[in-house]
Amino acid sequence: MYRKSAYVLFLAVLGLLVIGIIMLFSTSAFAHNSHGDVYFFIKRQAIWFGIGLVACTFAALIDYHFWQRTWWLWVTLALIALVLCYVPHLGMRINGSRRWVGYGQFVFQPSELAKIAALLFLAAWFSRYENAGNNWLQGFVIPLAIIGLLAVLVLGEVDLGTTALLGTTAFVVMFVAGAKLLWLGIISFAGLGALLIVATQISERMGRLSAFLHPQSTKDDAGLQQMQALIAWGSGGIDGLGLGNGRQKMLYLPYAHTDFIFPIIGEELGLRFSLLVVFLFVVIIVCGIMIALHAKDRFGLLLGCGVVSLLALQAAVNIGVTTSLLPNKGLPLPFISYGGSNLVACMFGVGLLLNIYRQGVLEPARQQNATMRVRTTPRI
Repeated sequence: MYRKSAYVLFLAVLGLLVIGIIMLFSTSAFAHNSHGDVYFFIKRQAIWFGIGLVACTFAALIDYHFWQRTWWLWVTLALIALVLCYVPHLGMRINGSRRWVGYGQFVFQPSELAKIAALLFLAAWFSRYENAGNNWLQGFVIPLAIIGLLAVLVLGEVDLGTTALLGTTAFVVMFVAGAKLLWLGIISFAGLGALLIVATQISERMGRLSAFLHPQSTKDDAGLQQMQALIAWGSGGIDGLGLGNGRQKMLYLPYAHTDFIFPIIGEELGLRFSLLVVFLFVVIIVCGIMIALHAKDRFGLLLGCGVVSLLALQAAVNIGVTTSLLPNKGLPLPFISYGGSNLVACMFGVGLLLNIYRQGVLEPARQQNATMRVRTTPRI
C-alpha cells in the first residue's frame, strides 16, 4: 500500500480539484462581485491553478532538503509579506480584516506563505536539535518565539481562524518532534485564552460566537451564513437537486463560492458526493501520514506530518463550520473553494509530500538497482 500511496494521493487531490472547478463554475456566476462576467472567478482560479501546478511540480522535483537549508529565507519573506498587510495602499481591508496584499490585479494572502514558512522552520529546527524536546530553551522558547511572531502578525489582521490553525499545526509538529506534553498543554490553554480575550474585544467575532450558540435568534444577521448552509443541506438531501439547480447560491448564502462552497455541493449533488469529498480528504490524510512515516530522515517525517495536519485541520474546520458544528472561522475548503493563495499553498504542500515519497522510495530503489548491476557486471 505504501508504494502506491503517492499515486493514490495524486488521484485524491485531482478528484478534489475537479469537483472544485465544477462547483466554482456552478456558484461563481451568482457572486455579487463577479463584475458581470460569469467566467470571472473561473478565469482567475485557472491562473492560480497554473501557478499552483508550477509550485507543486517544483516542490516535487527539488530535493526537500533545500527547504531545510533555506527555512530562514522563507520565514523572513513571510514576515515581510505580513508586515505589508499593514502598509497603506498595499494592504487591503476587506470585511473588516486586513489579510491581503495587492497591487493592481495581483492580490495574495501572506498568511498562506506564513503557514508554509512555519512548517519549514519547525521541521528544520527539530531535525537539527533532535533532543530539543527535553530542553526548555531549544525545544520550547525559541520555536514558540518565532512561531509567535508570525501568529501575532496574522492575529493583527483580525484573522483568528488562521492564527488558531497556525498554532495547532505547530503543536502537532512539536508533539511529533518529542516536545513535552506538559509544556504543550500549558501553551495551548494560554493560546486559547488569548484568542478568546481578543475575540471578546471584536464585536464581529463575538457576533459569530453568539450565532453559533443561538442560531435561531441570529439567523438574519451574524448567523445568516450557517443558517442558509443548513437550508442548503436540507434541500439537497441524499440525491441533490442536480448540478446547477441549487438555490442558496443565488445571493441567499453569502460567499457560496469560497468558504461556504461545501453546502452547495450538498444541495446540488447530494449527500453521496458530500461524503465523497470527505472520503477524498481522509485518503489524503492516510496517504500523507504513510509517506511521512516512511520518510528517510527526521526532517522529512516532521515536514510531512506538518503538511498533512495543515490540510486536515483546515478541511475539518471548514466542514465543521459549514455544518454548524463550529463557529464561523472563514477558512476555505482546500482544493475546492475559490482562493488563489490557498490553492497554491495546498498544491505546494502536496508537492512536498510527493518529493518526500520520491526520496524515500524511488531514490533508494534506484541506488539498489545500480548496485546490483555493478555486482552482476562480469569482469574482463
